[in-house]
Amino acid sequence: MKSTRFLLHVAAAILMLAAQPCGSAAETASAAQPALGKPVRVVSLSFKKASLETIAAIVDAEGSKGVDLVALPEAWRGADVVETLAGPTITTLSGLARKHRSYVVCPIYRQAEGQRLNSSVLIDRAGKVVSVYDKVYPYWNEFDLEPPALPGQGDVEVYDADFGRIGLATCFDAKFPEVFQRLRDKGAELVVWGSAYSGFTELQAFALLHHYYIVTSTLTGDSIVYDITGALAADERGTGDVSVARFTLDMDRTIYHYNFNLEKRARLLAERSADVKLEVDMPREEWFVLKAARPGVSARRLGHEYGLEELRSYQDRSRTGVDSRRGFSFTDRYGGYPGRKLRDGSDPQRAATAPDRP
Repeated sequence: MKSTRFLLHVAAAILMLAAQPCGSAAETASAAQPALGKPVRVVSLSFKKASLETIAAIVDAEGSKGVDLVALPEAWRGADVVETLAGPTITTLSGLARKHRSYVVCPIYRQAEGQRLNSSVLIDRAGKVVSVYDKVYPYWNEFDLEPPALPGQGDVEVYDADFGRIGLATCFDAKFPEVFQRLRDKGAELVVWGSAYSGFTELQAFALLHHYYIVTSTLTGDSIVYDITGALAADERGTGDVSVARFTLDMDRTIYHYNFNLEKRARLLAERSADVKLEVDMPREEWFVLKAARPGVSARRLGHEYGLEELRSYQDRSRTGVDSRRGFSFTDRYGGYPGRKLRDGSDPQRAATAPDRP
C-alpha cells in the first residue's frame, strides 16, 4: 500500500510539471537551425528490471535533452502489474510525454474487462493515448499467468505521427511474418518492437523485405536499429542496468529500385546535385537510397517531382499488374504463410489444384 501511494505521488508530481508550458529541446534546436532531411531522435531504454520512479526519472532526463520518441520494453513493469490505461504507469509516462513534447511507446499488461492483454501503448506529444496494440501472438508461458494473457483480436496498429507512420509489434510476433506484412500493408515507416529477447536477424529480414526502420527495446538490455535497406544500423549491447540508447533516424531517406528509375535519377542528380545525393547504391539488389544534401530540402519530395517510383510502390504495382494478366491473385491462391487458410476456410494447396477457382 505504501509503495502504491508513493507511485501515485510520483505520477501526480509529473503531471503538475507537465501542465506547465514547456517547449522541448528538439523544438528549440529545430527553430535555431534547419534540419537535414527529417531527423527523428529516438531513445530506446532496455533493461531487465527497474521501478516506475527510476524509469520516469530517466525519461524525464532524456526528454530535457530533446527527443521525439521514447521506446520501452515489453511488459516492463512485470507480470504482477496489470493496469488500465488510467493506471500509474500510463499516467506517469503521459505526463512526461506532454512535458517534453515527445511520443512514448509504453508496453504494459493491460486490464480490460477483467482480462489481461499484452499491450503496446503509443502516447503522443500532447500526452494522449493515440494507439493501443494488443499482442497478436502471446508466448506460451503468458497463458499460464493469472489471469492469462489473451491473444489480441484486432489488426496491427499503425499511427500517423507528425514525422511518419509508426507501427507496433511485440516479442513473439517476430516469429510470424504475417504480422510484419500487415505493418507494411498499412504503410508503416517505423516499427517499434518491444520484447523480452533480442530478435536480431529475424527482424533484419523484415526490414529488408518491407523497407521500414525497426527500433527495438528489450528486457535483455539490447537496443537495435534496422535500416530501410535491411542493414544493421545500430546495435547497442546492454550491461545489465538500464541501457539508454540514442539514435537519429532520417525519415526522409527514400529507397528505390533501378527499374524505370535510372534515367530519372540521373537527371535529378545532374540538375539538383546541391539538394540531393545518392547515399546508398546497391547494384546487386538493384536498389538505391536518396538523401537530402542540404537543410530545407526533401529528397522524397524531389524524387516524386522527378517521377521516381518508391520501391514499395513499385512492388505493389507490379504485383497488381501481373495478377491482372494472370487472371487471379497469386497471393490469395498460393501465398501467405505455413498453415494459412483461405478466407473460405479451405487449404490453399488444395485450392491450387482447382482450375475452376476464380
